[in-house]
Amino acid sequence: MKKLTAFLCAVAGAALAVFAGCAQEQTFTQKTYDYDGEVVSVAIDVTDRQVDISASEDGGVHIYYYDSEKEYLDIAASDDDKLTVSLVLDKEWTDFIGTKPSVEYRKIAVEVPDGAIVSLTASTTNEDIKVSSLSLADSVTLSSNGGNVVCESVNAGKSLSLAAKNGNITGTLVGGWDDYSITCTIKKGDSNLPESKEGGSKSLAVDCNNGDVNIQFAQ
Repeated sequence: MKKLTAFLCAVAGAALAVFAGCAQEQTFTQKTYDYDGEVVSVAIDVTDRQVDISASEDGGVHIYYYDSEKEYLDIAASDDDKLTVSLVLDKEWTDFIGTKPSVEYRKIAVEVPDGAIVSLTASTTNEDIKVSSLSLADSVTLSSNGGNVVCESVNAGKSLSLAAKNGNITGTLVGGWDDYSITCTIKKGDSNLPESKEGGSKSLAVDCNNGDVNIQFAQ
């Protein structure tokens, strides 16, 4: 019986090794998406991708990323000036066995016009989201399940919603302490924000599970 069990384990291990080898056989190609039309909102919904968002120098939209035949971005601009970015996984179940693609292939850099976008929404899993030196007329909503959410010199006209699970929420928001009403929910972590604070023309909602919160305010 022991010999049979050992044999079956060996067969299973060999099969997994073959599947893992197949899963890694992807060819990634560097891509760039450029759009110079008007955009009022940007929505990014990906998995296992680091997302870096910043202001463009020329007032256009630029997205830098890598595609393969099995993992690629679907980028579309609608007639009502909404830009959507989503990750498509065209895989068999065996493709999910084995290691992830190299780190360099799992990064997305997004540049948008500073001050011209009304709202920004971005979510990912197992990686970080970072927004740097960007102003938006209305709202910013960022979420990472398994990574950090970082805001550096981010200015939203009305509201910010930041959520992280198994990651930290950090950074600097434009404006003073008195400019924000705050709600903060945190589990298994430390926070420099109060659970609730009223007043302010802008709202800040923070939800962090198994991570720390450290948000600073700068005029």
